[in-house]
Amino acid sequence: MENKFILKDCEFIKSPNFDHRPKNTVVDTIVIHCISLPEKNYDNENVTLLFLNNLNENLHPSFGSLDGLRVSSHILIKRDGQLIQYVPFDKRAWHAGKSEYKGRTNYNDFSIGIELHGSVSDIYTEDQYLSLKNLIDELKEIFPSITDSNILGHSDIAADRKNDPGPNFTWEKIK
Repeated sequence: MENKFILKDCEFIKSPNFDHRPKNTVVDTIVIHCISLPEKNYDNENVTLLFLNNLNENLHPSFGSLDGLRVSSHILIKRDGQLIQYVPFDKRAWHAGKSEYKGRTNYNDFSIGIELHGSVSDIYTEDQYLSLKNLIDELKEIFPSITDSNILGHSDIAADRKNDPGPNFTWEKIK
């Protein structure tokens, strides 16, 4: 039987960093993040290792703050537009952390987390925008309650501690 919560034609690597959404939750939001480990380095598997709790914190000085961190998005979009899914969409991925926007809190409960392989000071690739736009369209079919007004940046829901996807992200390319 086909699972509509795992993308076809996409690599799926199951992260342990998820749990069940609260009962009767309506998924209506997409949160866009960016990540690179170390920053602005893309030719490695460090993001996947982080999402699998297998990142060796001794590999780079910047990894020390990640020790013991349990995190994952639903999807990573690599620089070439390739998608890797880590958590089925019907599950709660641990991507947003402490979050609040327009009176709503706990964004992990009702959102899909999408990481772009990038840095807040990077320019994202056209392949990434195309993949992200196609993914958003597919997610809107799975979850009709998602609207353009509920496609947010991590910086929107955690403004006191996050600034991704950053000032170079072109919102017009995905809406």
